[in-house]
Amino acid sequence: MSLKFFDKLSQNFIEILNDKDDYNIIIEVENKEKFTAHSNVLKCRSSYFRRELDTINPNENNVKTIIKSDISAKIFDIILKYIYGGIVNLENIETRIIFDLMLAANKFELEELFKKLETILIKDKNSWLKTHFSFVYRSIFTNNNFKDLEKFCNDIVTKYPSLIFDAEDFSSLQETALVSLLKRDDLQVEEAKIWEYTIKWGISQNSNLPADLDEWTMENFLTLKTTLQHCLPYIYGGIVNLENIETRIIFDLMLAANKFELEELFKKLETILIKDKNSWLKTHFSFVYRSIFTNNNFKDLEKFCNDIVTKYPSLIFDAEDFSSLQETALVSLLKRDDLQVEEAKIWEYTIKWGISQNSNLPADLDEWTMENFLTLKTTLQHCLPYIRYFHISGDDILDKVEPYKKILDKQLWKDLKQHLISPNRTVKSIILPARSILIQELPVRFKESFSTIISEEHAAEISSWIDRKTTTYTSTNYPYKFQLILRGSKDGFSPQTFWSMCHGHSSTVVIIKVKGTDEILGGYNPLMWDNGSGYMQTTDSFTFSLKNGNIQNSILSRVKKSEYALYYYDKANKNVVGPNFGGGQLYLLSYKSNFTMDDESRSYISNNNYEKPISTNEKFSIIDYEVFKVDRNTT
Repeated sequence: MSLKFFDKLSQNFIEILNDKDDYNIIIEVENKEKFTAHSNVLKCRSSYFRRELDTINPNENNVKTIIKSDISAKIFDIILKYIYGGIVNLENIETRIIFDLMLAANKFELEELFKKLETILIKDKNSWLKTHFSFVYRSIFTNNNFKDLEKFCNDIVTKYPSLIFDAEDFSSLQETALVSLLKRDDLQVEEAKIWEYTIKWGISQNSNLPADLDEWTMENFLTLKTTLQHCLPYIYGGIVNLENIETRIIFDLMLAANKFELEELFKKLETILIKDKNSWLKTHFSFVYRSIFTNNNFKDLEKFCNDIVTKYPSLIFDAEDFSSLQETALVSLLKRDDLQVEEAKIWEYTIKWGISQNSNLPADLDEWTMENFLTLKTTLQHCLPYIRYFHISGDDILDKVEPYKKILDKQLWKDLKQHLISPNRTVKSIILPARSILIQELPVRFKESFSTIISEEHAAEISSWIDRKTTTYTSTNYPYKFQLILRGSKDGFSPQTFWSMCHGHSSTVVIIKVKGTDEILGGYNPLMWDNGSGYMQTTDSFTFSLKNGNIQNSILSRVKKSEYALYYYDKANKNVVGPNFGGGQLYLLSYKSNFTMDDESRSYISNNNYEKPISTNEKFSIIDYEVFKVDRNTT
């Protein structure tokens, strides 16, 4: 039988603590307040104090002093009484003191105490934890001991991620906290957004990284990769949820995955883009083409794009920014046997590109020195071997090639001259085969619908409103062409997508298909969508509702107060709000970065900046929307 007298034992040890005659330890805390203690008790009860005391030399009275200026006297008094007597009285103690006591107990490696306090906070003080969530969250990840509190907080963050990810001090989040969230399978954030947040956090840890990504060196990427080494394995964890992710985000994710050498991910995304998003790739062809040749990894996308360029070479060769084409992209095209350009034109394009890379070359060819020709030859050293010289006509050899003969090997030029005189005679140079000319088959006539929301009749009606006609144009004879700039179901429903893709376009029509009704709402903006902010003035804008389904008649509402015709948002709000006609007559809004996911888009009945209301539903969500550039037909 065991007899236990813990109460008496605890009382005796408290008495020893209060006895000031036999101490050999002084602990100095916040505001230089001092406590006395006994080394044997501290060492026995706390491995932390055992290590600490072993490093401190005693004074002439054999007393050791411990400095803990970051601990309050109130907290340390409770700690000492627990160490000596095993008693903690929490009656009438503020919750903040309990929380700080838990942190101190953890610091002093008093596991029994901090575990008990952790349980009390979660069970009895959870409302305080939620009220002071940001402070709590940033306090518990200093080490790996508060597992229950971490789970309690992360259960909240997974449901309400903006508490952490959109907080102003997100960049100061501990790495352990971020990793713990990335590990969660139930984090309610789109995977692409998780990627963006992670990159943002990683960059914020390295103030020396260039602000412009185009200026980054391989060393910069390595720095970021090292910073994120514990985060990256949990970004996709073998699974990437691309549902409701904009195609542009998928493309950017592929580029970033390649930079971080996540081959499995970027290869899979490359396949998805080619297989399921090829219409987006074609619509944004120039941007895509110039993005994939930064290295040699996107072979399938390179082939996809080059298959298009070989049929429609003007997409690249006649583009205004042709001179900025990467050398690897140009060489990949010159290698193609099916490039549908005359060889003499290919030579001219190549020379043009080479000269544009060297701004110091004289504009007048007659002024070129041998050094100038050597500069051009060096620039084009990877291109010249793929020109089919022996398939250029004699006239073009003399008119177009001979002026630059000094960049060719002497034997090649000698063989070209011989070939002009005696084409059947053998030459020493390699003769590449002629490029194949594709037989153009006329396609079956088919007119693809220009819109998934409106009809030709709708387009004719909108055209008549633009021209202020009293009668409506016919569906077969209206004077405008509707050129698609953006379609939500194809390009994404993020507000920022609207501002990015419509930037710089004027004379546009926004078409909106409202969810749950037959309504088709929209507006015409004759002005350019740009990065300005505030109200924009025009007398020619209008909003409308189109006849459709149960909607018996179309409604036209012209601007009444021209100085409030449109409202453009500053950079911060472009992540929430899209087009806005009249400061509330009609606008698209989403706090979830997706116009289809909440009912926040508006058409205010009381708005007086336009003539009349266009809808009875002041708040709505959408199924899809389109933006068209409206140009007058010239044919």
